[in-house]
Amino acid sequence: MLRARDAMDRAYAEPLDVPALARIAHVSPAHFTRTFRATFGETPHRYLQRRRVERAMFLLRESGLSATDICFRVGFSSPTTFSRTFREIVGRSPREYRKRAAALDVPTCFTKAWTRPNH
Repeated sequence: MLRARDAMDRAYAEPLDVPALARIAHVSPAHFTRTFRATFGETPHRYLQRRRVERAMFLLRESGLSATDICFRVGFSSPTTFSRTFREIVGRSPREYRKRAAALDVPTCFTKAWTRPNH
């Protein structure tokens, strides 16, 4: 399970599917999904979405890239899905997040601690 999670952490922007991750963990896809959720508290799909959103949060704070560019850079294939998922995890839209992060203007380590998704 750790190898598969590490692969998701490294290749979060790549299209990853459960069968490929299950092969990394040397188990069947169904067993992988059940065991991953029991081990890490969320499905592989949700974990990957959260990792992508965490990276997007960094890029929204630290880069001048558009939200659409960030969407594709972190591995989402649709700006609509990116925006909806970002709002579900963070509690505000990417635009609202960027605006609020710029207004804070505090060290990145504090911003990360205060804004880390809880899901």
